[in-house]
Amino acid sequence: MIRRLGVCYYPEQWAEALWAGDARRMADAGLSLVRIGEFAWSRIEPRPGAFDWGWLDRAVGTLAGAGLRVVMGTPTATPPRWMLARWPDMLAHDAQGRPRGFGSRRHYCFSHAGYRGEAARIAAAMAARYGRHPALAAWQTDNEYGCHDTTLSYSPAALTAFRAWLAARYGDIAALNAAWGNVFWSMDYAAFDEIDLPALTVTEANPAHALDFHRFSADQVIAFNRAQVDAIRAHSAAPILHNYMGKVLEFDHFALGGDLDAASWDSYPLGFLEDRVDGDDAHRRRYARQGDPDFQAFHHDLYRAVGRGRWWVMEQQPGPVNWAPRNPDPLPGMVRLWAWEAFAHGAEAVSFFRWRQAPFAQEQMHSGLLRPDGAPAPGLAEAAQVAREIAQAPQAGAPPGDVALVFDYESAWGWAVQPQGRDFDYFNLVFAFYRAMRRAGLSVDILPPDAGDLSAWRLVAAPGVMRWRAPLADALAAYRGVALIGPRAGAKTEAMAIPAGLPPGLPRNLLDAVVARVESLRPDMPEPLAAGGAFTLWREKVETRAEVLECCADGWPAVIAQGGLRYVAGWPDAPALDRILCDACAAAGVATRALPEGLRLRRGADAHFAFNHTTAPIGLDAVLGDLGFSGALPPAGVARAPR
Repeated sequence: MIRRLGVCYYPEQWAEALWAGDARRMADAGLSLVRIGEFAWSRIEPRPGAFDWGWLDRAVGTLAGAGLRVVMGTPTATPPRWMLARWPDMLAHDAQGRPRGFGSRRHYCFSHAGYRGEAARIAAAMAARYGRHPALAAWQTDNEYGCHDTTLSYSPAALTAFRAWLAARYGDIAALNAAWGNVFWSMDYAAFDEIDLPALTVTEANPAHALDFHRFSADQVIAFNRAQVDAIRAHSAAPILHNYMGKVLEFDHFALGGDLDAASWDSYPLGFLEDRVDGDDAHRRRYARQGDPDFQAFHHDLYRAVGRGRWWVMEQQPGPVNWAPRNPDPLPGMVRLWAWEAFAHGAEAVSFFRWRQAPFAQEQMHSGLLRPDGAPAPGLAEAAQVAREIAQAPQAGAPPGDVALVFDYESAWGWAVQPQGRDFDYFNLVFAFYRAMRRAGLSVDILPPDAGDLSAWRLVAAPGVMRWRAPLADALAAYRGVALIGPRAGAKTEAMAIPAGLPPGLPRNLLDAVVARVESLRPDMPEPLAAGGAFTLWREKVETRAEVLECCADGWPAVIAQGGLRYVAGWPDAPALDRILCDACAAAGVATRALPEGLRLRRGADAHFAFNHTTAPIGLDAVLGDLGFSGALPPAGVARAPR
């Protein structure tokens, strides 16, 4: 695969007289892909059944005439106003039962059968018209599933569908009552139609009820997407993608990705730093114009796994955005760095959002590669520089990582339902392990929770996995490398109950240990470790006959080992986690290095890449000289050393 650059364009928002000039300038900048159509339903079908294809035909023709290829988006994230008149009950409802109305986007409930049919209908109509067009490069279904907290809907349509889903899952109400433990607090049901959605209860809902609602809601997203995929495939053989988001956990991207040909995601490093990255004010200030050094990389690796090796960035931030609490201008060079970082992680394409900054509506303060007046914005020159550079280094892809990390969406749902401490967050726990791996100079592969073969990696980490699925449990039993699990691994059953043998729920011949007691810690009361650092937020008291590698200051085991399996009995702070990880890597024969603050390394298909996420130069000779790097890497700098 060759590396390609693209851009998102909205011809319906601009005078047609501008299209040809825009297309020519895109091509001149080295862009080759253009995403269009994903918000244009009201212009494609202004009245029910009355299609206006002319303008879209001309737009596709204009782009094709400039040598550009098109990614066609289905417009189902923005159903037109007449759709609500046709289906007045199609809106999602919030947890208080209030409809989430028309006037922005994503105003539909995934469970509404009528709207799902309409979405499949417009996808089929677009695929029939453009599915074999020579300029078509790929399809994008909908836009950013789950954005704006729209996965969980508490609408009447969701209630009806949830009851049917439960009936199919459990077969009879007695089985559901037993699985949920409804004998507690007299919660037994006599029939499925007595069950409500887990909201507006006096205190917290039954955790098994709440977890099943998360599972159901995730399945509704998959079914909605599958309806569009099936409609497109009937008319087109072009690849189909969806553009996922950063730290959107409410549906299982691995499961949805099984219906697609590749994955993509929307990367907004500065917006995410302010809006989604856990960190103190000093960290946000240090990286305010660069973004967190690991957040984008984590999602690159996650979506590479979701896409089974094939993935894109569909929207890359080119300048200040409009939606975060604060929206700074990127440090000069960062637009180039973000693009190259994606390519180093194996991206086939990086597409910038957007071409022209809109002077109207909700996103008028969101920058593009052009200003609203058509003059170049600073990101255009950096995008053009990347285009020239990838022409000289075209090979896309990523070799296997040094280590692997398991990520499980169901665990995110389970620990959100029952965190046992307001600060416990599954994503942040896994991300802490990922950050430690990156600080150690490692390239990381991310695995789904049902991974069945671990033999490609000498070290695999699985922190916080709520329950062991059979393929992963069997793989751990057969694994000959070092597995780093815990804390809170294997702590629940599928029905959200404590395992009969207590966590971590593994056979004693694999790990002779039980978690006898847990506590969630205040942020200001860490539990010190004898070797340095501390457990923060979460700590477990483990009874074990396995080897104790590290202890807490009070004598309780902190890290235990049996064969190649290591269990971490708490949430380590960064110094402790760096030590625990590097010790495990040494036992596995994986070389590590201590990188300076803000310097990151990634092994790509054709080179090693070094990235400076700081505002000061970093000397490379001492830390990366053995890989062929030398000299000082400037702020926002990218360096390549051929492999």
